[in-house]
Amino acid sequence: MSDYTHHGEYKASGGKLVIADLAVAGHTVAAASINGDFFLEPDEALTDINRSLVGLSVDAPHGTIAENVRAAVGPGTVMFGFDAAAVATAVRRALGHATTWSDHDWEILAPQPLPIATQVALDQILTEDVAAGRRRPALRLWQWTEPAVVIGSFQSLTNEVDPAGVERHGITVVRRISGGGAMFMEADNCVTYSMYLPVSLVDGLSFAESYPFIDAWAMEALQRTGVEAFYQPLNDIATPEGKIGGAAQKRLASGGLLHHVTMSYDIDADKMTDVLRIGQEKIRDKGIRSAKKRVDPLRRQTGMSRPEIWETMMETFAERYGASRAELTGEEIARAEALAESKFTTPAWTARVP
Repeated sequence: MSDYTHHGEYKASGGKLVIADLAVAGHTVAAASINGDFFLEPDEALTDINRSLVGLSVDAPHGTIAENVRAAVGPGTVMFGFDAAAVATAVRRALGHATTWSDHDWEILAPQPLPIATQVALDQILTEDVAAGRRRPALRLWQWTEPAVVIGSFQSLTNEVDPAGVERHGITVVRRISGGGAMFMEADNCVTYSMYLPVSLVDGLSFAESYPFIDAWAMEALQRTGVEAFYQPLNDIATPEGKIGGAAQKRLASGGLLHHVTMSYDIDADKMTDVLRIGQEKIRDKGIRSAKKRVDPLRRQTGMSRPEIWETMMETFAERYGASRAELTGEEIARAEALAESKFTTPAWTARVP
């Protein structure tokens, strides 16, 4: 059988192109042809790879496909420029379970001043909407209206935030749905964005791989501003001059993925350390003696205003992925305001990990 009806392609960063052409009968793969510009020795291993895919369910998870390929080729096979995981991703794309950036119609939601609780509520609502197919995937830049601390979903409120410092500086504390660490976010001192994605975009990627994959466009945007940024595993964004921010994710069972990034623009380090209880253990494992040295502001590195950085980011994302600019609807904002009132401003949520 040679009438292949399903086609998928995958090229890993620094790797070779892997193409999967498949024929499907019922709910199983009936024939497979893996091809591309990779290198493989011995030649006969290609037949083994193709044979390992025949009979698989069209719903086979990434790990199952990759394990079948690994078992088929054996330890003596040399796969140069690709691996079993790359084959699995190409197969999943052919079967419609894994997608690429170009498979989606992207929006850019420009900064809009809203209370911090409404901002974190929008993250939940828009991620759920993308998962349900109610809206297009999007990049959204934040602009908030009050000094705030946003803590990670699993952090202890008591361990992370000093209540005396919060009261002294008039800080609003909210808890987001994604994990990661606490962020000190006065109204004009951070560049923050969220992305609302279908989880199919990161199909087959580990959490560690998904962070730099999703933020490749942001690294390009920062480069355009003169900042040489890179990821430090798992989720720190750094430059040769120091850390500038961090990322966090939340994956919904319904198929939506929230990716959230906050980068410092002009942090008041004294106030930050007065409000946050930054543990010595966290500082020690990064080889840094002072918490104030952990955050290096974008304003000093770029010489650009925050709106100028926003504009560079939106232009880069639009050019890279063909995204169009849009606005939050009144209905989306109203739903977020209601959710902020019922969940994100309540002690039950904010102190759910006391």
